[in-house]
Amino acid sequence: MFGQKQTPQPSLVAPRVDPLATPAASMPVGANVAVTASPGRPALSEGNEALVRSDLFKVIRNGVFSSMNASAAVGKTRDQMKAGVDQLVLEIAGRERLNVTISEQNQIVSELLNDMFGVGPIEPLLADDSVTDILVNGPDQVYVERNGRLELTPYKFRDNAHVVNVAQRIAAGVGRRVDESSPMVDARLADGSRVNVVLPPLAIHGACIAIRKFSKRNITLHRMAQQGNMSEQMHNVLKLASTCRLNVIVSGGTGSGKTTLLNALSHFIGHGERIITIEDAAELQLQQPHVVSLETRPENAEGLGGVAQRDLVRNALRMRPDRIILGETRGPEAFDVLQAMNTGHDGSMTTIHANTPRDSITRLESMVMMANGNLPLLSIRRQIASAVHLIVQIERMRDGVRRVTRITELVGMEGDVIITQDLFTFRYDASAYNEEVKGVFETAPIRPAFCERAAYYGVEQALLEAMRP
Repeated sequence: MFGQKQTPQPSLVAPRVDPLATPAASMPVGANVAVTASPGRPALSEGNEALVRSDLFKVIRNGVFSSMNASAAVGKTRDQMKAGVDQLVLEIAGRERLNVTISEQNQIVSELLNDMFGVGPIEPLLADDSVTDILVNGPDQVYVERNGRLELTPYKFRDNAHVVNVAQRIAAGVGRRVDESSPMVDARLADGSRVNVVLPPLAIHGACIAIRKFSKRNITLHRMAQQGNMSEQMHNVLKLASTCRLNVIVSGGTGSGKTTLLNALSHFIGHGERIITIEDAAELQLQQPHVVSLETRPENAEGLGGVAQRDLVRNALRMRPDRIILGETRGPEAFDVLQAMNTGHDGSMTTIHANTPRDSITRLESMVMMANGNLPLLSIRRQIASAVHLIVQIERMRDGVRRVTRITELVGMEGDVIITQDLFTFRYDASAYNEEVKGVFETAPIRPAFCERAAYYGVEQALLEAMRP
């Protein structure tokens, strides 16, 4: 396609005459262009800082983009463009009297393709399965999270405009915008990874991009039990809770693994059920065949056209759902979620930011009041006690491991207080303080309140077996 005579295909290179240009035919792709080297040019190291900020890269990049025939590039894939970009890099290196080795050429071509098709210099981090979070703090700092711990990487952007350009391309990919008038946005990548962007002047030291990578591995409750995120008994009880269509709230802090656990719980939903998911940025990856995914929409430049989670929850009730799964409850939509749980949509699930199960109940009360401040507190608590069956608390501990620290059951009201009981608790060993957190998962010697419901679904005996200490 590139460097070959194909009349139907438009050429990648725009026609131009340059007396210093070296004919492409005399320079096979991948050959060294040994001309006068620029004195003092930095060596291209394993990180990309020396590359993307070098004069060599700047000259070649400007030459490639000015020579490229944009109309011919439209619709091409990365692999289809690679040979043409290789050819352009060689031509520009020869014309500008630059010394480019094969290794440097490969790095330059890779960075240019990342700029065209990916997320710039951090594209290799997206391909690294050991990385769970990518945090860009302006052009000079790129952190990643590996095994629950943050590390500074050698990757850098050219300047702040480069970061902004990448952020705008990500937002445009899902039909959203981010600029000075709308400097914050939630978006997602093609693989489902969640992205949050904050631009200057809100971000003082340069544009910030936070990417929560979507795991390519299918995380299940069984795998979480094997990894020590929960006990085998916890795994069995949560599996039965999902089968029995209990309303479940997954509670935890930021980055604790709430969405991952919600995905794992959803694996036990029957394939004959109609599920509606509602999220700000679609992350949930359900395996069932009958799933309707809804996503909120921010306001446009005129402040119109916004669709909030509460609007989607209300509309979902008219779509004949068997279960409603809300990615995160953080505002007035809590009132509508409780209404849905109380009106026949058993088995609904959501996540909430809270440090303990009791805190999550308090947060629910506060969010319902945001929707309807005239409701008495006792009425709100009765709705919560009636609607919610289980609260699963998950925590990212100081050793970086996510663990389910508590599974709490709501058993009703006593006066004006919601009564709860802990079915499982993680007890850490304070005497063994070191890098790794030591502890045990304890099972409470009690009969769960949802045993009667389990009997209705024919799994009461399995539940009692799972609860044996």
